[in-house]
Amino acid sequence: MTERPVPPKTIAFVGLMGAGKSCVGRRLAVRLGLPFVDVDAEIEAAAGLTVSEIFSRYGEPAFRDGERKVVARLLDGPPLVLATGGGAFMDPATRRLISDKAISVWLSADLDLLVKRTAGRDHRPLLKAGDPRVILGRLIEQRYPVYAQADITVESRDQPPEQTVEAVLRALDQHLG
Repeated sequence: MTERPVPPKTIAFVGLMGAGKSCVGRRLAVRLGLPFVDVDAEIEAAAGLTVSEIFSRYGEPAFRDGERKVVARLLDGPPLVLATGGGAFMDPATRRLISDKAISVWLSADLDLLVKRTAGRDHRPLLKAGDPRVILGRLIEQRYPVYAQADITVESRDQPPEQTVEAVLRALDQHLG
């Protein structure tokens, strides 16, 4: 492994649940020698509740408000690799924070892969409201045009995560010139 320069800013992964933001993010952080932080885990630690519990008790707007504050705090620190929740980049204020203070990487995945990766997981509040394939399809329609505003887009495929990490590293090298 060759020594890579540390990126000048935080690398923030965006994309739908199941795209691989945490899995790829953890591996990328190791490769770059940076800390890895999962925003949902930070929110849960701060609130003492799971994301699902926050959604059910206080609603999505309260969750997004807390999420924005956590993202702002993390982006004010030294560079790291950040996995955001699927809806974080949809919030205009959070998207602006990420655009201003981070390099955003959209992990784009097709519907079949997202359905496969999220099957049998009950910690996804948005997937509890019906048929996951239908819900994910609707989220793709709503969110992919916004995710496309990310600085970098990398296709997340049904392959070993290390291959996606390599694709992200190539895209980062190209982005940073």
